[in-house]
Amino acid sequence: MLHQAVNTHHLLTWMTFFPLLTGLLILCLPDRRSALIRWAGVVGSLVPVLLAGYIFVAYQDSGTLAYVERYPWIPMFNIEYYMGIDGLSASLLILTALISFIAVVASWGINKQIKGYFALMMLLETGMIGVFCALDFFLFYIFWELMLLPMYFLIGIWGGPRREYAAIKFFLYTLAGSVLMLLAMLAMYFNSAIDGHHSFDLIAMSAHYRQFEEAGRILGFRFPLIVFAALFIGFAIKIPVWPFHTWLPDAHVEAPTAVSVILAGVLLKMGGYGLLRIGYSIFPQAAIYFSVPIGLLGVGSILYGAFCAMAQTDLKKLVAYSSVSHMGYVLLGIASLREASMVGGVMQMFNHGTATAMMFLLVGVIYDRTHHREINGFGGIGAVVPRYMGVMILATFASMGLPGLSGFISEIFVLLGSFRSDIASNAGSVWHFISFQNITIIAAFGVVITAAYLLRMLQKIFLGPLNPKYEALPDLNAREIFTLVPLGIAVLAFGVYPMPLIRLMGASLSKLAGFIMGSQM
Repeated sequence: MLHQAVNTHHLLTWMTFFPLLTGLLILCLPDRRSALIRWAGVVGSLVPVLLAGYIFVAYQDSGTLAYVERYPWIPMFNIEYYMGIDGLSASLLILTALISFIAVVASWGINKQIKGYFALMMLLETGMIGVFCALDFFLFYIFWELMLLPMYFLIGIWGGPRREYAAIKFFLYTLAGSVLMLLAMLAMYFNSAIDGHHSFDLIAMSAHYRQFEEAGRILGFRFPLIVFAALFIGFAIKIPVWPFHTWLPDAHVEAPTAVSVILAGVLLKMGGYGLLRIGYSIFPQAAIYFSVPIGLLGVGSILYGAFCAMAQTDLKKLVAYSSVSHMGYVLLGIASLREASMVGGVMQMFNHGTATAMMFLLVGVIYDRTHHREINGFGGIGAVVPRYMGVMILATFASMGLPGLSGFISEIFVLLGSFRSDIASNAGSVWHFISFQNITIIAAFGVVITAAYLLRMLQKIFLGPLNPKYEALPDLNAREIFTLVPLGIAVLAFGVYPMPLIRLMGASLSKLAGFIMGSQM
């Protein structure tokens, strides 16, 4: 069980609820004060960034909880306001604050129902940050559901021509996953016995995980297996894992640019985080049992997403399918249950968040100027927008996994760790004929396919003869550069020297890997 370092400064509470307070303030402002509303949104998202910067500098992962806040909330059901972070959540918390701030700045051009838009963005940020801080399952679920409505309205009101369809599809898929998570949460609560009481305490349930092995069967299956499967599907929809991914391309294509940035940069990562925080930490033996199927789903996502991206002519849809492919590496990394691959999986969540956020911002830039996203409709524009081309090449090469950029580090950690995994031989006789070495070799072909569709995209947009329609195409302006520079710095810095990121998460993930493998004894 993780030890707790008591926090007396309520840092996580301020970080979580300051955007919500800002959102309430925005609702009180007059509609005509559009500039004031925008600046309030910027300040509301800037404070979490500053607090995240403090965490990045001050926090050293030792495998223990930090900045813990714990108070009784609903004593009747033993529900607590229980917040804290460790190495698993620290990097994703920092990513969430950064991406949210950048998305708010990128929303400066929104001129339709401004008050509602920025208030919903603040509510969304509170939900996202809360998910990465909550250590009580009931509180976690509240924050998880809190994200659903703002994202639905942000897509459904401010999205593209098919926004209603995309918003409803997103809502139904996410709600289906939430129902499975709710059923799993109730099953875990009523089968927990911690100090003689039922509990939603995720850390305590992890420490007493063997109590679930003694629970009765559900539908003829062992309790841990069926509950883990329900949790996995709920989180797999959010990641999204093939074949639960079909809501994502529609949501991305119809969403406003800033909402696509948040969707790719943060929301997808919540699925991987929830799977590790709840599924793997409380049902370690089920994680071992399902390791090979999860690894195969990861490979399926890598290859399927890459091939679908290759077939796209819409630039935004290409980036959306590339997200499905890149999140497959996350699933492969955590499935192999090696320390290196699990570190690589969580690093991939962070690095994918920065690189793909850059790409969606750049898609929004070109769409604002040309009012279309057809890859074949550009041609040779690198000659007139050199700054735009340079940043797009940086983001593309990071997504491609070019050595020296952040994407390479996380993917190589996943592939090296997974190739050395022997978990298939420990996962039971059902999977003994499948090795992670073979799974990893197949997954590695995704790197080649990714390079093919991204390089072809660069060629068609920036090289060749200039399309005469775009002779006067404006290059990046100051606000656009401001949103892209922090992400570009992260892509370069963590590609050249990833140790600050590894130190942020290494000890906790090492403990988690050791805990899962030790559960077999």
